[in-house]
Amino acid sequence: MKLTSAQVERTLTQFQAQAIPDHHPVIPQLKDLFGEHTFFLDDNGLNILEPAESDRSTAGSATVVNLASWSDVSPNSLEPHEPESTDVLIMLGSTH
Repeated sequence: MKLTSAQVERTLTQFQAQAIPDHHPVIPQLKDLFGEHTFFLDDNGLNILEPAESDRSTAGSATVVNLASWSDVSPNSLEPHEPESTDVLIMLGSTH
């Protein structure tokens, strides 16, 4: 899910991560691999937000989904894996 700048700010107050800016050179490759999303890096790796199951119609909340984990060999390298939902629920507020 692609977030507005206000939603990114709200997310970062609830989730200890860094948003990857849309102009970053890695964004086209991430979009090719995972689709149109706002991407976040944290201690666990690369993450996106997906609408919470109970809240798909309003997009008022979202679950953090981990797409790639840091490699044990190199903390500068990510290893993609099947998307894994986390226990982290983000309250985004209204999308309007």
